[in-house]
Amino acid sequence: MARITNFNRRKNRTRYQLKQRANGRVRLSVFRSGQHIYAQLIDDAKGVTLAAASTLDKEIRGKVKNGATIEGAKAVGTAIAARAKDAKVKDVVFDRGGYLFHGRVKALAEAAREAGLAF
Repeated sequence: MARITNFNRRKNRTRYQLKQRANGRVRLSVFRSGQHIYAQLIDDAKGVTLAAASTLDKEIRGKVKNGATIEGAKAVGTAIAARAKDAKVKDVVFDRGGYLFHGRVKALAEAAREAGLAF
């Protein structure tokens, strides 16, 4: 029980700090499960998801053997950056949720930066 509340506390703290610094930028939100990793571009002002990518997508699933790996996270990072370009989004704020910036979350962020997203 304490682990869940600590995670939610970190997530709420992270989101609050992002809202203070966002200045109207789109939020790149990351969700990490045991088997997959997901990323969304969310416009909080309009309440709309602009683009999404995950290891469940057909093109990524064909490249990656398992969605719970760093290679899968890198593939999702490059895919979300490509979809952001299609949606004409360049500057985002990175929402890691309650997850530490380490491992798969870090790999997704670095791949998105290399593919052209600025945060």
